[in-house]
Amino acid sequence: MSNSYKTSRRTFIKLATATTVAAGSSANVLGLEQSERVSANDRIQIATIGIGGQGTSDTNAALRVAGVELVAVADVYDGRLIRAKEVFGNHLFTTRDYREILARPDVDAVIIATPDHWHARISIDAMNAGKDVYCEKPMVQEVSEGHQVIETARKTNRIFQVGSQRVSSIVYRKAKELLAAGAIGELNMIEAWVNRNSAIGAWQYTIPPDASPQNIDWERFLGKAPKRPFEPIRLFRWRNYRDYGTGIAGDLFIHLFSGMHFIVGTNGPTRIMATGGLRYWRDGRDVPDVMLGLYDYPRTANHPAFNLILKVNFADGGGEDSGFRFVGSEGTMSIGAGVSLSRRPRPRAPGFTINTFPRAVQEAFLKEYRAQYPDEGPSLRSQSEESFSPPRDYNDLNDHFANFFASVRSRKPVVEDAVFGFRAAGPALLSNNSYFENRVYGWDPEAMKINGETKS
Repeated sequence: MSNSYKTSRRTFIKLATATTVAAGSSANVLGLEQSERVSANDRIQIATIGIGGQGTSDTNAALRVAGVELVAVADVYDGRLIRAKEVFGNHLFTTRDYREILARPDVDAVIIATPDHWHARISIDAMNAGKDVYCEKPMVQEVSEGHQVIETARKTNRIFQVGSQRVSSIVYRKAKELLAAGAIGELNMIEAWVNRNSAIGAWQYTIPPDASPQNIDWERFLGKAPKRPFEPIRLFRWRNYRDYGTGIAGDLFIHLFSGMHFIVGTNGPTRIMATGGLRYWRDGRDVPDVMLGLYDYPRTANHPAFNLILKVNFADGGGEDSGFRFVGSEGTMSIGAGVSLSRRPRPRAPGFTINTFPRAVQEAFLKEYRAQYPDEGPSLRSQSEESFSPPRDYNDLNDHFANFFASVRSRKPVVEDAVFGFRAAGPALLSNNSYFENRVYGWDPEAMKINGETKS
């Protein structure tokens, strides 16, 4: 194993702790440092738009960064506005209308954690209002919205970061370094999966018993979605419906795309196909509960051609797990809680099948063969295993917000900007198109446009 990628678990932990961010994040892997002491003029005042489960988690992570203060919250359900004051303080400005937040001069940046069908509209409005934006994944609900967000970010020069935190993870940073160092040889296939075989994992979130037209702004929730009578299950379990969400592909494939794109340094696939079905959670949803995606990635200056397989909910039993398996010519690299390498170098010698040859021919062959491959032996077929673990209780979401606010202060670009975000979202959204339309889609990862589609 070459010294370029031979790293012990102790060294990996040193890498993490050496980049510890004072605000409580375990590590800032992009090298964007911040001071433990933040002046009053350097404070960042934020607002959260959509303060449900993910919005609350994001807000908590944001507030672990030194000098960040929550001043306002928007949500269409009054109960969540009440709860926000209970959790974050009575000083908060609260509203059902996100536009009131964008009009406030004391808001520097917003977290957008609404249902997917609002992501593009609020992101564009926020940037045009002069706010920096942390937008939950997927960046957009429809492929047609991607370039609008990109153009707005360029035009307004605002910091825009998508909320798929694996690109800020020290685990994924280590995997990126190992792959680039040739730890598994030439990449040829990647397999990734997420399994969430539980009611909560299947988005059967609790519906508040007080949900009513009086305390919910139903029309504001619907937005661009088709008009329909009040039906609270569609608000509180919105991921189950195509009108508001993006199903498995937008909730889970997107994490796998963004993490893998960061590790490999790729811009995306050229061919997209997905299948699956509704196998278990027959609760009125109109999206599948299992999904399989197949993708062709072209050879570039950064990587060879390879194939990607994404799987969600194909495992037996309950519980949750997620992982990657990178297969190369010299071994495999797996990602779970940490990174593990399994080295299985191919022998240089091709081997032989000479038993059916005459003895004299065998002897002549072996003489020449051994002269050509004198070092053939068990050592060339030796295997090795290595693993790399992050510090205990490491949380990459903390790092993702630390990187976002470091960029807000420095005005330096983030990794997961609108272009990166759309290059992950585009293939995910087209996975849905492929599934529902029974088509194989072509995609131009450079131009970020559909590049033809064919009947499967």
